Amino acid sequence: MPEQLRQESGFRTSLLEQNDGPGTNLSDNRTMGEIIAARFSRRSLLKGSLAVTAIAATVGPIALGSAEKARAGTGSAFSFDEVEAGIDEKHHVSTGYDADVLLRWGDPLFPDSPEFDPGKQSAAAQSKQFGYNNDYVGYIPIDGSASHGLLVVNHEYTNPHLMFEGIVKVVEKDGKKKLELAPLSKDQVDVEMAAHGGTIVEIKKESGKWRVVRDGKLNRRVTAMTEIDLTGPAAGSDRLKTAADPSGTKVIGTVNNCAGGVTPWGTYVMAEENIHGYFSGELPEGHREAANYKRMGIPEAAYEWAAYYDRFDLAKEPNEPNRFGWIVEVDVQDPTSAPKKRTALGRFKHEGAESIVAKDGRVVFYLGDDERFDYVYKFVTAGKFNPDDRAANLNLLDDGTLYVAKFAEDGTMEWLPVVFGEGPLTAENDFKSHADVLIETRRAADLLGATKMDRPEDMQPNPVNGKVYLNLTNNTKRKDDQVDAANPRAKNAFGHIIEIAENDGDFAATKGKWEVLLRCGDPSVAEVGASFSTETTKNGWFGMPDNCAVDSAGRLWVATDGNNAKVTGRADGLWAVDTEGEARATSRLFFRVPVGAEMCGPLFAPDDQTAFVAVQHPGDGGEEWEPFARPSYYEDLSTRWPDFKPDMPVRPSVVAITKQGGGKIAV
Repeated sequence: MPEQLRQESGFRTSLLEQNDGPGTNLSDNRTMGEIIAARFSRRSLLKGSLAVTAIAATVGPIALGSAEKARAGTGSAFSFDEVEAGIDEKHHVSTGYDADVLLRWGDPLFPDSPEFDPGKQSAAAQSKQFGYNNDYVGYIPIDGSASHGLLVVNHEYTNPHLMFEGIVKVVEKDGKKKLELAPLSKDQVDVEMAAHGGTIVEIKKESGKWRVVRDGKLNRRVTAMTEIDLTGPAAGSDRLKTAADPSGTKVIGTVNNCAGGVTPWGTYVMAEENIHGYFSGELPEGHREAANYKRMGIPEAAYEWAAYYDRFDLAKEPNEPNRFGWIVEVDVQDPTSAPKKRTALGRFKHEGAESIVAKDGRVVFYLGDDERFDYVYKFVTAGKFNPDDRAANLNLLDDGTLYVAKFAEDGTMEWLPVVFGEGPLTAENDFKSHADVLIETRRAADLLGATKMDRPEDMQPNPVNGKVYLNLTNNTKRKDDQVDAANPRAKNAFGHIIEIAENDGDFAATKGKWEVLLRCGDPSVAEVGASFSTETTKNGWFGMPDNCAVDSAGRLWVATDGNNAKVTGRADGLWAVDTEGEARATSRLFFRVPVGAEMCGPLFAPDDQTAFVAVQHPGDGGEEWEPFARPSYYEDLSTRWPDFKPDMPVRPSVVAITKQGGGKIAV
């Protein structure tokens, strides 16, 4: 998910860079591209025959056979009229469906919440309103209902140039007019902090339309100022202690909450992803965390929070970054409870935390580390899920085994335990305890020889077919001399999707098999080497797979991050992807977002009659969209979605998609 802040057109902005972090993995571990290439090299593939060979090199025999059958154009699990790909200032959904804005940045969440006034923002108001840049969306039924429940939503990061009036200035430099972003005031930083975190809000479907229940007794905001407990093996470590928290067990706030999940016992988990941009300053010379922070890309100083809060200044509070980069669990049934950072699941740039109950009752969580050349993980609880005793499950995430994936070129894979005392994870490599291993999960995985991946994002276990789907968004740092049969272009901008089958259909297994389900990009360009079935239309292909969802029928839906005018000529959106039978590898566009936006979520209600999607940072950028062709900011926006009012800025929003007249989506 993009939240990198950079200098562009003279002012700070957060554009889609298909990039999260500086790429800090300098280990010699093999990349997924090298493994894929080696796996298929014995099939005598010729790199020059890109139109055929690149497809064969990126998918296994099962996928190839299914894709060939799909040429007959039969057997798709989806039924809807495809949306036309493109870019404009609005959102678009398939014919016969309504896409209603349910929640917008600033919408009131409580009876005493003030109405949104973009010219009079305050932290006090924002803490009672829907936050910014909605990302993960989850649904927790109330009394088992598919039409009455709690919507849980992550708020990943903030775009100050889209949020605040008057902070972008026109200046003249070297005879040219440029735009600069003025430093934020403390009040504006406080609004940013209140706009981070997550929202828990009661929603109800009446007469076919969803509404927010403002007086819901479980409604809650979690922000960058919420007190949170540290639990599990790393809690209390000296490396987590600060002047404000000498116990190492209490943290103020959670940030950069990207994807996440809902547990089988009905709690909400938030993944802390790109934490590096919140910290400024320099560590004291010779500090033990120097290498640890370098591996996490800390500091980047994208945010100005250290100007007003010492805890974000490394020189003043050197241990504070170790208190971020975890999975956060929230008990939605108790709005007074402290959220918990569950350290047993490791510390890295977490993307997603989707879970499933294994055959023996243990619970498995799949986790991506969203940076180029980083790793894929899963966590298996030590205890078993008890469906009849919710309280017995509430601390399952404090005890279990974290694993990291190693993919082999023969199509097999192994999950390596990230456990103190095993293999190289010993005192000889400066790990004094399991707490050290978890705090430096990335370094531990480097030493274990895990496979370097192309930006692992969402991972979704599918309870219907027993597979796991892994989205790899892209890797634009691939150099010319790294091109191979599986990666037939430098600066791989389009990504791919891997399908994992755990041994014996057991999600807790430590071994499995893998295939590449899809190599993404425009299949009409031979050099791209995309592997969509030939039944995929010019509107159906996509690049940059990011979030995904599996509906109750076991069908795969993929949301994207990074499609834009310059790279693909199309906006991000939600695509339906066939994974089974004759239609395997066929994709169709169902919904697309406005210019500058990223497609997040998605989520299907338990009865599959609603698809919730999150539209993040609409109106960002603008330079690459020809009708606008300039930077977009508060006073000069490429779109004013979703309100389209001259006194309203763009507002990240959650959209509820329903079929006109009722019924299941895409059936």
